Amino acid sequence: MNKLVVGSCALNYVYIETRSDRPSFRWVAKNSSGDVAIEKWKREGVYIDKRGKLRTFHHKKLSRKRCGSLRGQGWKYGSGFVDGVFPVLSPTARQILDFVQKEVDADRVWGSLDNLLTTHSTWDDLINVAVQLCLNKKWDPIVLLCEWILHRSSFQLDVMCFNLLIDAYGQKSLYKKAESTYLELLEAGCVPTEDTYALLIKAYCRAGLKQKAEAIFAEMRKDGLPPSAVVYNAYIDGLVKGGNSQKAIEVFQRMKRDGCQLSTETYTLMINLYGKASKSYMALKLFDEMRRQKCKPNICTYTALVNAFAREGLCEKAEEIFEQLQEAGLEPDVYAYNALMEAYSRAGYPYGAAEVFSLMQHMGYEPDRASFNIMVDAYGRAGLFEDAESVFEEMKRLGITPTMKSHMLLLSAYSRVGNIAKCEDIVKQMRKSGLEPDTFVLNSMLNLYGRLGQIENMEKVLIAMEKGPYETEISTYNILINVYGRAGYFERMEELFQLLPAKNLTPDVVTWTSRLGAYSRRKLYTRCLEIFEEMIDAGCYPDGGTAKVLLSACSSEDQIEQVTTVIRTMHKDMKTVMPV
Repeated sequence: MNKLVVGSCALNYVYIETRSDRPSFRWVAKNSSGDVAIEKWKREGVYIDKRGKLRTFHHKKLSRKRCGSLRGQGWKYGSGFVDGVFPVLSPTARQILDFVQKEVDADRVWGSLDNLLTTHSTWDDLINVAVQLCLNKKWDPIVLLCEWILHRSSFQLDVMCFNLLIDAYGQKSLYKKAESTYLELLEAGCVPTEDTYALLIKAYCRAGLKQKAEAIFAEMRKDGLPPSAVVYNAYIDGLVKGGNSQKAIEVFQRMKRDGCQLSTETYTLMINLYGKASKSYMALKLFDEMRRQKCKPNICTYTALVNAFAREGLCEKAEEIFEQLQEAGLEPDVYAYNALMEAYSRAGYPYGAAEVFSLMQHMGYEPDRASFNIMVDAYGRAGLFEDAESVFEEMKRLGITPTMKSHMLLLSAYSRVGNIAKCEDIVKQMRKSGLEPDTFVLNSMLNLYGRLGQIENMEKVLIAMEKGPYETEISTYNILINVYGRAGYFERMEELFQLLPAKNLTPDVVTWTSRLGAYSRRKLYTRCLEIFEEMIDAGCYPDGGTAKVLLSACSSEDQIEQVTTVIRTMHKDMKTVMPV
């Protein structure tokens, strides 16, 4: 048995590993001509932007002082420590952190923790470790650590430890355990804080239990605690992560009606919501409202807004917000740089993304996995598959393990240029790396084979998907219906369409539009109208793509007028706006 003596306490099974330094990596960005290096100002904190303007950054001053005893204070949901400063882990805390992240056996963990002395210093170390685990999203070790504190240690029970445990169970979608922890908190005589209610609401939202979440609001009012911004924010966040954005918007409006003071986090959550829904105009509207209300945006708010524009490829607007971030005295972090890189990538400017990548390194930020993935995607979107693979290989050389998404982006790069052999090789590499291709990867292969007319190979992939452990998704059948329709295999297309109910799948707007497209290309106007009527009767509302396909089936002015009239009439009655 290995034993490491730390101070005056013995901690079993703790291993100390030497720190390995990774090689430094500097990306030399080039302009669109590919041969001129981007000029950088050598003085730290200063650089020349693409307009030739000298820009500076105000570096943050981060306090590294230790908090005192953290009993009943220190950690706060949503913001780390109450003063916004995360304390540096002591050597003992660092060893505990390393140990609990590696060891999965509860008895061994608890047996080792039993050897710790019951002191204020130990308590601080344990809470610091729990918070660091939260930041690392390591929920299982948090459960082990907090369960030990509450049920086996001689430390006095504290609401903060209960809150950390409720958070961990909520993140693991174990709402019943989160609920029982809350009841245990009450039985222990601890007084719930607003964080307690916020975390419990979030756990219910993650499990899709909106009624239970609403019941917490009622309980708070009953106890004379009107829901605060912290509780509302947790509710909104939980609804968004649970995929219920519409309800999140309703809660946000209720928050305003109740006169609850909207915080920076509230606005940031809502800007993120609208950004992910590709409604950057709404995100900007909220940002402007935020500033009118004298609510100061933080780095997360600006990054969320840059991301909102990035998703729609609006790189000029994204750059404008990025500049406002700097003018506000904030220093861009790796997330802000990644958001700006994404904007250039989606706008089709890979060299612009490369400039931002280079600038980020110049400013002292090490690119993370997301940074490399964005660059792979940027080159792939532009058809520069060799550059995409170079970035992918550089990521591996630097010791950053490519994820499923990394492989998928490289696969997409070669798929765009129709390189089947390379795509097949990437799938083999994934399996060799221990990554089993998911539905998204196999859908890409389906689409590639279908697009290049290799129907037999496409059907082989489909058979493998149906026999394998893959979830059946409507997206898979949308690809097949589209491929068969384009190839003129109407009978096979209709056969697949009729099979959907038996597979517990509901045709969506893409399914109907793909089916319509098959007949539209043959100018079978009457058949298109029949399918369109079926679509409406099934409760599926058309979008702009459906309208275009239907109009393309017309072969006379009368038919165009008829379709236009139908679409305009529906436009007045539907919530969804369908551009004509």
